[in-house]
Amino acid sequence: MSTPAYPERIVCLTEEPTEVLYALGEERRIVGISGYTVRPARARHEKPRISAFTSAKIDKILALQPDLAIGFSDMQADIAQALIKQGVEVWISNHRSVDAILGYVRRLGAMVGADARAQAYVAELQAGIDAVAEATARLPRRPRVYFEEWDTPQISAIRWVSELMSIAGGDDIFPARALAGLGRDRIIADPLEVVAAAPDIIIGSWCGKKFRADQVAARPGWLDVPAVRNGELHEIKSPLILQPGPAALTDGLAALHKIVSRWSARQAAAGS
Repeated sequence: MSTPAYPERIVCLTEEPTEVLYALGEERRIVGISGYTVRPARARHEKPRISAFTSAKIDKILALQPDLAIGFSDMQADIAQALIKQGVEVWISNHRSVDAILGYVRRLGAMVGADARAQAYVAELQAGIDAVAEATARLPRRPRVYFEEWDTPQISAIRWVSELMSIAGGDDIFPARALAGLGRDRIIADPLEVVAAAPDIIIGSWCGKKFRADQVAARPGWLDVPAVRNGELHEIKSPLILQPGPAALTDGLAALHKIVSRWSARQAAAGS
């Protein structure tokens, strides 16, 4: 029996490979998905859920007889090791920038023999990014933005979020931290650093739980932050922005752009 040229039974340990494969019309290859998958919505009804983020049902995965498992980052190293020990081929990506997300789409497309469709999809995603960048170039003033992806401890924006923030017309108050690959290297040990940076906008995207603007505003010393003083605390749901896949480049970017554009309009109306 000949070996297929491309993987036919793929387990997706995170949402982004599921979203990409559906977008490329290759969803038939998927035999299992992450329990955190929300895009596309139909995937949750069509595919069995076999993993969380840092844990997985290894026996259930093996029963699906996958010829490829796709995951993301060092956080899934233990899952990858367990599957590799059982003879499953594993691809763990580690893309953390906007350009790397686009490259990820290209690579995944090539892995399933959908090179041309992947290139076309990337061109579509890039056109959307360029359109937002063109619109924000006309903003009279760029707000300073603090993006918080977790509250205890406080963790600032990961690289692709920081880059999307810039494309959307805002400036990350912690751009150097965004370059750090690991969450522990983006921890804000002293919350008064945020106060000193004086962000005009605060955006929360607490992975897996609701952002509480009231709790943020009540932090000691934060009443002096312009964003708190002016009520500019906003939430972007984590599935839209904190997974390094197409959603971040489309809906995530759109949400950032909407927040920044409204802030800019209010500034213009106030004459500042």
